[in-house]
Amino acid sequence: MRFGLIGDVHAEDQRLAVALEMLSAANVDRVLCTGDVVDGLGDVDHACTLLARHGVVTVRGNHDRWIREDTMRTLPNAHRMTTLAPSSIELLKSLPPTVRIDLGGGVLLLCHGVGESDMKKLGPDDSGYALSTNDELMKVLLDASVSVMVTGHTHVPMVRRFERGSGKTPLLVVNAGTLARDDGAGFVVLDLGARRADFHRIAQDLTVSHASRAVL
Repeated sequence: MRFGLIGDVHAEDQRLAVALEMLSAANVDRVLCTGDVVDGLGDVDHACTLLARHGVVTVRGNHDRWIREDTMRTLPNAHRMTTLAPSSIELLKSLPPTVRIDLGGGVLLLCHGVGESDMKKLGPDDSGYALSTNDELMKVLLDASVSVMVTGHTHVPMVRRFERGSGKTPLLVVNAGTLARDDGAGFVVLDLGARRADFHRIAQDLTVSHASRAVL
């Protein structure tokens, strides 16, 4: 299966529109998004409309949780539920913390942080103690049915592979990055059949370039 991966949106409607157009042209089977739809410099209502119109499978990020709780609203570029369109409010309320997608021989787990936690982080250089104390990662590793985890939260694009041993399927972790304009906006085409992930960058002028490729 080929997936289009969109990381934390942060209201970047223009970059979201560009990513969705490119992913449509790439003939991906489904588009997945790691959430944090709100709190950013773009038009959050338009971003919500795009996600709904294109049937993007989206999970709830910590910013999406915070706006519903009316907490952390002093953050820069934060939104409030009372300023959003009814359709945007409906979409935000519908976002699940995780989504599991059957790959026919394994499961893809879509989440925002790590597993059920929207605040837990996993970085490209985490090792040793940082990994062994990451309880949410350990839970996912113990669930041998999960062969792929797509995550966000850190805004850092990443591919990591964790061996499980004893003949069990390894865990592939892909971080889709973000659409935030000041954090290296981009998106990913994840081709599980061809065993590769192609990372694309969206420049400030909204042009798209191929940034890197990872062999899975």
